[in-house]
Amino acid sequence: MITLENINRSFGSKQVLHDLSFDIGDGRMTGFVGSNGSGKTTTMRILLGVLAADSGHITVDGAPITPSHRSAIGYMPEERGLYPKMPIIDQLIYLARFHGLTRQAAKKRGLELLDQLDLKGEPTDTLESVSLGNQQKVQIAAALIHNPQALVLDEPFSGLDPAAVERTLDVLTSFAASGAPVLFSSHQLDLVERLVDDIVIINDGHLVAAGTTKELRRQRSLPEWTLQTDSDLGWVRGMPDVSVVELDGSWARFTAPSSDTAEAVLRHALTVSSVTSFGPHEVALNRLFQEVTQA
Repeated sequence: MITLENINRSFGSKQVLHDLSFDIGDGRMTGFVGSNGSGKTTTMRILLGVLAADSGHITVDGAPITPSHRSAIGYMPEERGLYPKMPIIDQLIYLARFHGLTRQAAKKRGLELLDQLDLKGEPTDTLESVSLGNQQKVQIAAALIHNPQALVLDEPFSGLDPAAVERTLDVLTSFAASGAPVLFSSHQLDLVERLVDDIVIINDGHLVAAGTTKELRRQRSLPEWTLQTDSDLGWVRGMPDVSVVELDGSWARFTAPSSDTAEAVLRHALTVSSVTSFGPHEVALNRLFQEVTQA
């Protein structure tokens, strides 16, 4: 497990991280979410040792992080940092050799990754000759080429089409399943919600929420329910302690402070019509994000 504890960082007079603390669990996908300028990239660079924290500590399994730990982290920056005129496979081999792989092992590993990510083109193509989406795949392969013990990815899904996203999800999920901690940032909250085990949300450098999506829903949102009947549900607006979120004829989504209140709506519905469906509604991560960052 990687633990960041009370990390602070300023640039000149502007403090961009404020006592930031969270864990990246072994074998878990941790989504790192925040608006532009919230401090995500700065946090990742401090974790990797590219920047120094003004104060705070980072540990790996309880011990202070070392250069050896950091060299075992696969990193993909948001900005593409590979050589545009160099053949794709040669770049992967070159990067792998820095981590001690032989040329033969590096080439084998690189070809496996490019196949898993379904690179469109030949491994001998130069980076600049393939599409932006395929360049992104090469960036992901570069982060994985040396069989890292942890992975940190900054916007890994940027520029990927839906099929490429699915391939990438499979590769990252498989990597985490090996027991490695994975931290990634993304503005595509629908993908974050599908992929993650844990979510860390920051706003203006402050931690505003952390946990599983289930935990965040329980902590932050007033429970929502949906009801479908065979008649108009306008009467739901008059129920005590109930607030209608959305209503479309015989279908309604509403908030209720407790299951007892929601069941009172159901009991009333049963007295006036036939009920087709009733149950709790899961709030989307996008709404949770809005709640915690605007609180």
